[in-house]
Amino acid sequence: MKTPVFFAALILCEAALTNESFAMPEPSNAPNILFIMSDDHTARSIGAYQYDLAEINPTPNLDRLANEGALFSHVYCDNSICCPSRASILTGQHSQSHGVLTLDSKMPHENQRLPNTLGEAGYDTAIIGKWHLKDEPSGYQYYKVLAGHGGQGEYFNPTFYERDKGTYGEELQQSTGHSTDVITDEALAWFERRDTSKPFFLSLHYKAPHDMFENAPRYDSYLEDIDLPYAPGLFDPGNHGSVATRGVDDELRPYIGTSVGRRHQFRAYADIWSDPEANDDEAKKQAYQTYLKKYLRCVKGIDDNVGRVYDYLEANDLLDNTIIVYTSDQGMWLGEHDYQDKRWMYEESMRMPFIMRYPPAIEAGSSVNTLINNTDFAPTLFDFAGIETPEVMHGRSFKPVLLTGKAPEDWRTATYHRYWYQLVHHFNPAHFGLRTQRYKLIFFYGLDHLNPEGRIQTPPGWEFYDLKNDPDEMNNLYGDPEYAQIIAELKDQLKALREEFNETDKNYPHIQEIIDAHWETTEASQAEAARISKQARIDFDAALAAETMNGLKAGAKEL
Repeated sequence: MKTPVFFAALILCEAALTNESFAMPEPSNAPNILFIMSDDHTARSIGAYQYDLAEINPTPNLDRLANEGALFSHVYCDNSICCPSRASILTGQHSQSHGVLTLDSKMPHENQRLPNTLGEAGYDTAIIGKWHLKDEPSGYQYYKVLAGHGGQGEYFNPTFYERDKGTYGEELQQSTGHSTDVITDEALAWFERRDTSKPFFLSLHYKAPHDMFENAPRYDSYLEDIDLPYAPGLFDPGNHGSVATRGVDDELRPYIGTSVGRRHQFRAYADIWSDPEANDDEAKKQAYQTYLKKYLRCVKGIDDNVGRVYDYLEANDLLDNTIIVYTSDQGMWLGEHDYQDKRWMYEESMRMPFIMRYPPAIEAGSSVNTLINNTDFAPTLFDFAGIETPEVMHGRSFKPVLLTGKAPEDWRTATYHRYWYQLVHHFNPAHFGLRTQRYKLIFFYGLDHLNPEGRIQTPPGWEFYDLKNDPDEMNNLYGDPEYAQIIAELKDQLKALREEFNETDKNYPHIQEIIDAHWETTEASQAEAARISKQARIDFDAALAAETMNGLKAGAKEL
């Protein structure tokens, strides 16, 4: 959408790569855009959100951004894992449209819509830090992106691929230091040599605080003598979950969703961060305190470096004409329900922290509760830059929310999520669902989309949470007669969203067969889920005895 309020002149041009028309502001009038994204940063560890960890003041610089801008409480990713979420941000589309379903997918040049479009509109574009999307980030005019560990990068002395410094994917540029510091150093260096005749768009992407949580040495003593509060559900999961995640009689608890304590038989933090002689509860406490402090030390490094960038912008008179966004590709589990990592559709991993500062349009200290997802980011930035949103994008601009303080009447009432992997890395079953302002409905189908015979099948099952009364998702209310009509309406809405966003399973008939058989809960579907659950336990036990897990190497417990 055009936004003439901030721009004196608009001219029409054509996006060469997409053949879509958009309005382009004169570069001198366009705002700069600094898009800062960390990896696996949960809102629980940002002070401004006022969760239990706020008492340790973990993020004063991020809190400053929130106090000077807007803090968003309902921003969600459409697939809570690195590559797919990043692809949705770049394209404004959901997974099957942009093609990045898993960590193995690629992002060709023509799909790098966010930098391509801004570059065509006269921006000087760059990405520095984590890219992780396999293909060359050629949509950016400059890039210096992490190379090691499959694109995840190393925490110390990271290597990079840099534009015009050899062939992408082959020639490495070596650095020295902690990745968070190095990435910031590179960003500040780019600011010094950028084309100042143009507005800039910088994607500043940190590796931290992704596991295994290696902080810079200067933070080693941070939180050393503090006992951190324990997460909800760490010791008692309550009625969280379903046959899909627990089994009929909890027989799948040792195998579904990697754990902080010793519950999970393949991957558990207690296996590496607790005393082997400790009892189970004590081992869980030891592992929790150890890994959470490591995580928060990485967060502290992010926060300090965001402060460095803020100070640079302020010193160079760039601060108030720069849109600053801080977010993460998804959230992160910090022991809630005895889970770690991300991948689930539950709040801890589906929800993204999101802070936006831009004084000409955003009132300081604003709170935004509108339901937003990561496909909205590109349309919103385009809107502020005076560029029309391409029709192929599923997302829409939330700039009107920031200007008026309320969502348009036709704004979405639900956001869609789908996790495609089946029991890969952290043993999460494949699932999809929707979240409204109050409710969440999830369907676990428990089959791999490409290799259904190569992964253990887990039982299909539904989960439903009333988030107004149960924000920690401790009580699965699917099957409660009081909510039967609401659940039926949400199922209809879920079907409609899947059709609207090309997220059906017409290309995966083995999954569609499961959906059809279990969409409505019957005695037959419950009996079949119980049968699958019992067989899954047999298959898991066999994999444990063989010290392997469906293609994962022996030694998975080492994480």
